[in-house]
Order: sequence, then structure tokens, then C-alpha cells
Amino acid sequence: MASSVLSRALLAHRFLRSSSTHFHKPKFFTSPFSMRSFHWLLAPSHLSHKASGSVYCSMTSSAVASQASFSMQSLPANEPVVSVDWLHANLREPNVKVLDASWYMPDEQRNPVQEYQVAHIPGALFFDVDGISDRTSNLPHMLPSEEAFAAAVSALGIENKDGLVVYDGKGIFSAARVWWMFRVFGHDRIWVLDGGLPRWRASGFDVESSASSDAIFKASAASEAIEKVYQGQHVGPFTFETRFQPHLVWTLEQVKKNVEEKTYQHVDARSKARFDGAAPEPRKGIRSGHVPGSRCIPFAQMLDGSQTLSPAVELKKRFEQEGITLDKPVITSCGTGVTACILALGLHRLGKTDVPVYDGSWTEWGAKDDTPVESSEE
Repeated sequence: MASSVLSRALLAHRFLRSSSTHFHKPKFFTSPFSMRSFHWLLAPSHLSHKASGSVYCSMTSSAVASQASFSMQSLPANEPVVSVDWLHANLREPNVKVLDASWYMPDEQRNPVQEYQVAHIPGALFFDVDGISDRTSNLPHMLPSEEAFAAAVSALGIENKDGLVVYDGKGIFSAARVWWMFRVFGHDRIWVLDGGLPRWRASGFDVESSASSDAIFKASAASEAIEKVYQGQHVGPFTFETRFQPHLVWTLEQVKKNVEEKTYQHVDARSKARFDGAAPEPRKGIRSGHVPGSRCIPFAQMLDGSQTLSPAVELKKRFEQEGITLDKPVITSCGTGVTACILALGLHRLGKTDVPVYDGSWTEWGAKDDTPVESSEE
């Protein structure tokens, strides 16, 4: 019963979010979850703005005291992924939290909430990629404000001391987006589960069915918290402090500037057909083609046949084949800022830990009238 409430509520929330793409003005949305099930301290406030070196903190003294380092002796120091064997061995560690960040393209007709209810890694929390986003943007799942992210993540029960492992239902797909989001907000203790839920299940490890009441409470709290922030109210106390890293996220203006200056090598994660302009974009009203000067490396080329991240030697070879040199800066993009993060994940394995992602990606660029576009025909 409770799990069906979570499913209906999140589905209703996503329906409201998707309807926003028909408007050109920012929209605010009413949360489908009830505030009566939990207590938050509400007060008038303004949204925090993203600024270099900014910190959003409204933490209790106990939360600040809990900043003690999480033991990372058994975690890979320079790797962005962990194996299913590592997670299985450390699943019950108190400062290890697991996030199911499954998200799918609309034409896949897969429901991540329902799939979470059917089977998820024991103890995993559901991270709603569409829900934990900028509610003032008409672009899909854009990066939220610092305050909104801190509010939602705190409602999920996540603290800065936690080591996070994020996975999805495809292997490595949307989990990379959430890995990038946490890093943008200053949390580096996060890893993608290599091979995701499919590899976990293929290894014979247990899964849980349906959602516990605690998981429902936290998902409800996260949705309500982010709604309240975008309605101008402060939500707290927080258990998670953000430290915004502006160098990891790019705007349209920065990409425009780079087209002229060519300081960064621009790599597009979309399919070659979409990049060349030979295939139409899946979203209506978006031009076909690519940003002038960019190169195409489809995100699937970062992965092997089992949907795990390819070895460093293979990744390096693929980038070099496309003319990308690792001694120069790189910017990545895709359709809506999801699979670009898989390119950033691969580059992280190669030692490039400072790769920015163009958040609006082609959905923003291709919808503009004043942005230059190239195609294979040209």
C-alpha cells in the first residue's frame, strides 16, 4: 500500500515536471506528498545563488561534529567506480549509503519508481533525477540550487561524512549524472557501482522488493523539501553542507565563448547520427546537428559488453582516436546532461578529475535561434 503511494506520488510529480516543458516562463510546482507526515522548520528565505567558492550550510552542531572522516581504506582512491563485490562486502557499514538513481529516456517506457519497488539493492534510497532539479527551468532535470540540493539530500538522510555508492538499472547510465551532481556540490565521497543493478543481480546478490516505510518517508521528505525551497521558504535543519564547485558545470554562455576561443576540447556523448544531424532529436523543436568544433564519442563507447567502465587503456585509446588529447582541458555535453557525465566518468578514470559538463546540453543549445549549429552535410 505504502509503496503504491510512493509510486503514484512520484509519477504525479513527474507529470507536473514534464508539463513544464510547454512553457517558456519558470514554473513552480506543488508537491504530491503531504507535509503532515514529518516536521520541518520553515521560515521565509531566498534561494541561494551559485557562486565561486560558495558554501550553503544550515547544519546542526551534531551534524558538524559528524564530519569525521569516513574510513576509505578499502575504497579506490583514484577510481570513480566500485565493484559489486566491494559493495556487497561493505553494504552494512554504517557510513555507506546506497542510492538507486535509475532514470530512463521517455521512449524506453520504463518506470524507475516501479522498478525500484520490484527490486533494489538492500537499504538503497531512491534518488529522483527528475525531482531533485531546478524547478525554475523549463529544461529537464537541470542542476538545482545549492539550498535545494542540500534540502533534498538532507531529507534523504545523507550526511557529509557518508560514503555514497550510486547505481542504476541499466549498468552505467543515469548513476553517472548523480555522481557528477554530488561532486558539483563538493562531495567527493561518491562512487558509481560498476555494472549497476544488472551486474549486482548477475552476481547472485540479494535484492529487496517494495519500498520500506522509511524509504517512502525519505522520498516524500526530499520532494517536499525541494518544493518548499523553490517556494521561497527555508527548510532545515540540514545534515548536508554544499560546497559549490563552479569549474565542474558550464552554462550556454561559456560554451558560446569556447566556440570562439577553442580553449576546451568539446566532446559530445550523443549518437553519431544525432551528432551529424542525420537523425532527428527525440524532443520536439530541437534542431539537429552539433556545437561547432565539437567531437563525437557516444557514451556507450566508455563501457564494455557487460556495461561496466572500460579499462583505462581502452578509454585513452578511444579519446585519442577522436583527436582528444588528455593534456588539454575537456568539456562534455549530450542531450540533457545525463550521458555527458559518463564521458566525465571515463575521463576521471584517466586522471582528468576537473572535467566540466554543459548542463543544458543539446536540448538548450539546439532550441536557441542564435546558437551556431554544424551538421555532416555542412
